[in-house]
Amino acid sequence: MQSYLIIGNGIAAAGCIEGVRERDAEGKITVVSKENHPVYCRPLISYYLEGKTDLKKMMYRRESFYRDMKCEVIYGKSVVKLDEKEHTAHLSDGSKISYTKACLATGSVPFLPPMRGIEKVKNKFSFMTVDDMLAIEKAVSEKSRVLIVGAGLIGLKCAEGLADRVADITVCDLADRILSSILDEECAAPVMKHMEKHGTEFMLGDTVEEFDENRATMKSGRTVEFDVLVTAVGVRADTVLMRDTEAKIGRGVTVDNKMKTDAEDIYAAGDCTESTDISSGQKKVMALLPSAYMQGKCAGINMAGGSETLENEIPMNSIGFFGMHIMTAGTYFTEAEGGKTVTLRYENGIRKFYLKDGFLRGFIFVGKTERAGIFTALIRNRQPISEVDFELLKKNSDYTGFSSENRRKIFGGVV
Repeated sequence: MQSYLIIGNGIAAAGCIEGVRERDAEGKITVVSKENHPVYCRPLISYYLEGKTDLKKMMYRRESFYRDMKCEVIYGKSVVKLDEKEHTAHLSDGSKISYTKACLATGSVPFLPPMRGIEKVKNKFSFMTVDDMLAIEKAVSEKSRVLIVGAGLIGLKCAEGLADRVADITVCDLADRILSSILDEECAAPVMKHMEKHGTEFMLGDTVEEFDENRATMKSGRTVEFDVLVTAVGVRADTVLMRDTEAKIGRGVTVDNKMKTDAEDIYAAGDCTESTDISSGQKKVMALLPSAYMQGKCAGINMAGGSETLENEIPMNSIGFFGMHIMTAGTYFTEAEGGKTVTLRYENGIRKFYLKDGFLRGFIFVGKTERAGIFTALIRNRQPISEVDFELLKKNSDYTGFSSENRRKIFGGVV
């Protein structure tokens, strides 16, 4: 009987469990979970703080999931070493687990650059897990002054979640705009203005030089008084277990299109991996919930003897702040890189399309995000722009920009 080890208990792990069971109904599955919670939707932690969901609704699978899948879950422990040759995992409690095939699904971990005096701050938190969420909820009150270091996706979702629960929120970032990893200056401006209307103050092009208990001195010389500190500077793929194996590691663990690493009988899935982005041809970390599940399922099927492949991956983001929605996908090639940008401006938003070599390679939509899936399909399927009526498509965002033949091929019979 095969023994499957899954390290991590997030969305990729759930996909891996279901992938294994699709091929092997009886093999032993052991999940090692650092957290003490069943699999849940991490993007919902800000909605919990807003009062829009609860712990039960955040669960990604039904309560009987692990029992139905015949899995053993080891909660509150972590794998500290993988012995690739012996096919053995060493756990934090000193125990060992033997496996036939393993899948690394450890996700990502917060990245925090050195900050003088941060050890003096009593109420400091990350914002990535349910435990972080519950700790922040316990720490804040309606009188709290919150300082968030980092104006990326995590920091801004935390700001949104806390907006109606605290006295004021200040977000700082060394970048000159918010969401600098996915938005350009023009697209970031209306999002920031929208968040400012909801009470968030921004200090951009500036960051903390030193902490002194509840006071932060910025590089600019300004000071910020706060009661609660949230660090959301960024995240890194959690690849530490693979460093003593034959696996290749870039920004994440490198996998092929079957989610196999170069380490013997070890697969990887989710935010801890890097795979090929077809919009750029480069290896990237695809930190996206649907990608994590698909990668996990692909890995599970192949661990159990299948021959599944995962193609056409692209970086994507779908997020909203106080009712303003944002969607991004693909790669933004500049003119210097041979790209062309097409911009459409509306009273309630902006759309930018990035083209190169006759293909749509990426887009940014702010405010006006409806029917974005049409453009995602163009990127994923590498549909030449010459084969569609792009002028009609970008204005109407409907199927009339495709020929009947293309509609049948891409959208499954829509004519």
